[in-house]
Amino acid sequence: MKKTPLIFLGLFCVATSYSQKATYDLVTYSEPKAWTKTVKARTYTSYSVTDQKTKAYCQISLMLSTAGKGNITDDFSSEWSELVAKQYGVVDTPATTVPGTSNGWEMKSGMAAFAFNNGKSVAMLTTYSGYDKVVSIIALTNSDSYIPAIQSFLQSVELKVPAPTKTPTGNTINLPSGKSNFAFTTTNFDDGWVSNAKDDWAEVTKGNITVLIHYPNKAADDYNPNLLDGLKNAWDVLVAPRYSSASGMQFRPLSGWQPIEYAEADMIEKATGKNVHVVFFKKLFSNGSGRYLEFVAPDRTAFETAFGAYGESAIAPVWDKMAAMAGYNRFAVAAADLQGKWTNNFSGMTQYVNAVTGASAGADTHASNENFAFGAGNTYNWDLGVASGFVGSIKFQSVKSAGTFTMLNNWQIRFSDMEGKPKTYNVQFTCIKGARVLWIGETAFGKKID
Repeated sequence: MKKTPLIFLGLFCVATSYSQKATYDLVTYSEPKAWTKTVKARTYTSYSVTDQKTKAYCQISLMLSTAGKGNITDDFSSEWSELVAKQYGVVDTPATTVPGTSNGWEMKSGMAAFAFNNGKSVAMLTTYSGYDKVVSIIALTNSDSYIPAIQSFLQSVELKVPAPTKTPTGNTINLPSGKSNFAFTTTNFDDGWVSNAKDDWAEVTKGNITVLIHYPNKAADDYNPNLLDGLKNAWDVLVAPRYSSASGMQFRPLSGWQPIEYAEADMIEKATGKNVHVVFFKKLFSNGSGRYLEFVAPDRTAFETAFGAYGESAIAPVWDKMAAMAGYNRFAVAAADLQGKWTNNFSGMTQYVNAVTGASAGADTHASNENFAFGAGNTYNWDLGVASGFVGSIKFQSVKSAGTFTMLNNWQIRFSDMEGKPKTYNVQFTCIKGARVLWIGETAFGKKID
C-alpha cells in the first residue's frame, strides 16, 4: 500500500455515492450505498466493502457511545488502546491531528499502519469527546482508493447533544432562607449514588460507602514538590480533624506523568464514634486538575469490594474508578438559579526565545471574556470578547446575542439565538465553598457580585 496522507487535517467535498441520512446512537450520518451493513446490538454499526478483483477493502465502524474521561486527550488515548491497538494488533504510535471543537464536542483523529492478511492496512480512529461521553469511528482499509469514501463519511457526521447520563430523579429541595439560594441541593444518580451539597464538600453515598468530594482548599491544595509531604499536609488539613484515632496508617503516593496520592487508615469518627476505614485519594490529570476525595467505608474489605484493591501501577483501573467519583459533584439547575450575571475570563501568553542567540523572539498572547446576563421573563444577553496575537499586533474580536432561554429539563438549556441560530447546551452546577460554578456546555462561569 502506498503511504497514505493523514486525511483528517482538512475535510473537503468529495464526489462519493452516499444515500439517505441514518442515525446510530448520538451520530447522524450518510450511509454509503451498496456497502454491507452489520449491526451488533449495543456495540457498533459497521459498513464494509471488498473489491473481489483487487482484494482492496474498507470497513467503517461507528461505536456505541460510552462514558468519557473528561477530556479529548485521555479519551482518544483510551479509545486507541482498546478499539485499535488491542483489536487489530497495531503497535505503531498513531500520527494525530490537533484537537478541534464544535458545539461542545472535541474531536481528535489518528492513524497508523498494521499487518493484515499478509499485507499492510491502515487503521484510522476519529474520537469525539464531550458532555461526559466519548464517540469513536474506526476506518480500516488497505487501499488509497477508499480514502475519499472515508473522508465523505466523516464529512457527513453530525453529533447531537446527549441527555445527561447521570440524572436526578426529582429531588428538588428548597431549604429555608439563609441556608441555600439554589433549588437543587440533592442529586439522585441513576446508578444509585446520592449526592448532597455540604458546606465543605459534596457528600456522595451508596449503601455503606460515603465519598467526600472536598472543595478547593488553599491550605491543602498548595503545590508541594515533595509528593509525600504534600499528601501528609492535605491529610492533616482535610481528614485528621474529624477523627479521634488512627491505626494501620499508610501513605502510598505514586509518582508519574499523572501522580497518584493515596493514603489509608482505620479511624474512629468523632461525630458518631464508629470504627471506619478511610482512604484519601487524588489523581492529578494531564490538564493539571484533580480533587481530593475521601472514601469512608465500614472496613477495608467493603472499600475494596466497591473500588478495588490498591495497585502499584499508576494506570491501574482502580484509580480511574476512584477518580470518576469527582464527577458526582453535580447538581441540577432551575431557571430561577440563573438570575444575574455569570462570567468566564481566560488569559495566557507564550514567550518565544531565539534558540541560537537566546534573545527574545516576541510573545503570543490570548485573552477572552465571556458573559451571560439572565433577566426576568427568561431573557438573556450574551457577549464574548477575544484579544489574541503577537504583542504589538494584537487583534480584537467580539460577538453578542440576546433572546430568551428555555430549560428543556433541569440539565439542558436552549437559547433562542446564539450567533444567529438556536443552540442547546448541557447545564449543571458544581459546588465550591460558599458558592457554585455554573457549567454551560464545557465552559465554567462564576457569578459576578456587583
